[in-house]
Amino acid sequence: MAITQSDIKRVKAEGFLLNRGTEEFSGRIITENGILTAQQMQVLSEAAAKYGNGKIEFTSRLTVECPGIHYDNIPAFQEAVAKGGMLTGGTGSKVRPVVSCKGTTCVFGLYDTQDLAKEIHDKFYTGYHDVILPHKFKIAVGGCPNNCVKPDLNDLGIVGQKVIKIIPEGCKGCPSCSMIDACPMNAISMKDGRAVIDTSLCNNCGRCAGSCRFGATEESETMYKVYVGGKWGKRVRMGSPLQTLFTREEVLKVVEKAILLFKQKGISGERFGDTVERLGVDKVEKMLVSDNLLKRKEEILEIETVAGAKC
Repeated sequence: MAITQSDIKRVKAEGFLLNRGTEEFSGRIITENGILTAQQMQVLSEAAAKYGNGKIEFTSRLTVECPGIHYDNIPAFQEAVAKGGMLTGGTGSKVRPVVSCKGTTCVFGLYDTQDLAKEIHDKFYTGYHDVILPHKFKIAVGGCPNNCVKPDLNDLGIVGQKVIKIIPEGCKGCPSCSMIDACPMNAISMKDGRAVIDTSLCNNCGRCAGSCRFGATEESETMYKVYVGGKWGKRVRMGSPLQTLFTREEVLKVVEKAILLFKQKGISGERFGDTVERLGVDKVEKMLVSDNLLKRKEEILEIETVAGAKC
C-alpha cells in the first residue's frame, strides 16, 4: 500500500478511518448532539459528492461518515465541511462524541436531552479534547427510562427521572384510578382505600404525572439517574446505577468526576467498566459523590496516560 501505517494512524486521529481493502477513508463528522441543520446536510452532501463516493453513512453513535475519500483529498474535505460549521474527529482514547436520544421532542422525554448533550459536548468533548485517557470514554444522554439510547451500555449514561409522590389526603380512593391506568410498570395499587406507589417497581418515568383528576400528586423537578461502567462489544458489561439521583448541575459534575477518576485510576487499555470492577462499585460511587476529584483536577490532568484504544 502506498499509504503508510503512520499516515493511516495520523488521519485516524483526525476522524478518517481506512475503508477495508482500499486506500480510501471515511470522514467522521461530529454532530455534537445528533443534530445537523438542513444547510449543513447540504454542505455535507456536496462534500461527499465531490471528495467521496457520494454516500453518507449514519453511525450507531449519531455521527455521520462520508466514505470513499482519497487520502490526498482529506484536507479539502475538511475545509469544505468547515464552511458549514462542521468538524471531523471522534476517535482515540478520549471522551467520544456524546449520544442523545430525541427526548427533546419525544412525548415521553422528561427534559431537553439535546440541550444537555450539547452542554456535555462543549464541556467534555471539546473542553477535554486534549486529555488522553486509558481508553475511549462514551457518554449517552437518555430522556426517560425507556432507555432508547442505551445509557447503561455506555461508560457513563444519564437517564431522566421524574419522582412522583401521592398526597394521601388528596386521594379519593376512586374505584377506577387514573393513576393506576397511567402506570406502565404496575407500580401503583390501592391499599386501605388509598393509592400507593411501590418504589421497588417504579422507575420514575413520570407517566402518571398529572393523571389524577383530583390533583393528589406532586412531582419533582427533573432529576437524573447515572450509570457508570457500561460497555458493549466483545465483552459486555451493564452499567452500574448510582444510588443517588442528581440535579442537572450535579450531573455535570458527576460526568467530570468520572472522567477524572478514569484518568487517575484507569490502566492503559482497560475500559472504564474494568476500572469500576477493579475498584468496586461502592468505592467508585463514593468518589463520584464526593468533590475530592474536582479539588485535585489540575493535579490529575497532569498525569501522563498511555492511550489504549485500538478502535
